[in-house]
Amino acid sequence: MKIVYSYYVLDLIHKGHLLMMKNSKAMAGEDGKLIVGILTTEAVLEKKAQPPVLSFDERIDIAKSIKYVDAAIPQATYSPIPNIKNIKPDILMESDSHKAKEIEEARKVMESFGGRVVVMPYYPSQCSTNIKKKIKNEVREDQDVKISQF
Repeated sequence: MKIVYSYYVLDLIHKGHLLMMKNSKAMAGEDGKLIVGILTTEAVLEKKAQPPVLSFDERIDIAKSIKYVDAAIPQATYSPIPNIKNIKPDILMESDSHKAKEIEEARKVMESFGGRVVVMPYYPSQCSTNIKKKIKNEVREDQDVKISQF
């Protein structure tokens, strides 16, 4: 049985998340398991200026409800390394949006116990940051229209 580990902030769910999870589950195979790490708010703040909109509890509950996910666990650091050292999955799914140095560090850890890293493409049109910006811009435009009508 293969174990695959993949990790997310999962603040806003979009097609990019679902594609990564679907591909991760496919890598595990029919009898394999997909374990999803959900970054805690503190872990998110290691790299991002703003905390997630949704609470950690909401985000992990959403992850648990996705059909591709066999288990969802907290990830206390932005890096998956502490979790992969504990779990020792066969495969770590990464995104090419992460820095090459970080992926290489994870690759060394995975190889130390016989695992490997699979890097999937990032879907820039489907990222939470861009979706949030679009919402903010549309709200501003809507407010501008209402104000100008007076």
